[in-house]
Amino acid sequence: MKDEVGVRLRAVRERKDISQRALAKLAGVPSSTISLIEGGRTNPSVGSLKRILDAIGMTLGEFFNLDVTEDRSIFFKRNDLSEIGRGGVSYRQVGQSGSSSIQMLYETYQPGSESGRVMLTHEGEEAGVIISGKLEVTVDDETRVLQVGDAYLFSSQLPHRFRNTGKEPCIVVSACTPPSF
Repeated sequence: MKDEVGVRLRAVRERKDISQRALAKLAGVPSSTISLIEGGRTNPSVGSLKRILDAIGMTLGEFFNLDVTEDRSIFFKRNDLSEIGRGGVSYRQVGQSGSSSIQMLYETYQPGSESGRVMLTHEGEEAGVIISGKLEVTVDDETRVLQVGDAYLFSSQLPHRFRNTGKEPCIVVSACTPPSF
């Protein structure tokens, strides 16, 4: 049941062209709540679901009667990749959030941009290959500047961050399991 609610909520949110963060703000719930519901990792109470649906102008009846045939695409054109980044960092995701046990990203870091000042930690593993430019990768207490053809692989439970130290955009193709967004 919770997977069905998550698939439906994601479909409704994407049809309305609302980000997870924007929907959470409109509904007055933490943004992590929307992500957890859409990923099938939590089942919302009827009250919570109603509050979320009220924020997008939909009744519970409309929500459960909506046709949300899941997209099972195998191939994706460049414009099919979903943008989930912001600021100077672009994360273009292959497939829909929560649709796979692996998250594949085409990342672009503008000069001077970073994944954030605070080191990230989450469950899983990450790997990536630098396609163009330079990327400073810090994992735990180790820092390296990687260039074209260089790669990384580490446990995402170790504190980590990424920063473009070059003067041109840096392109990275990465994978994370389980998905972190």
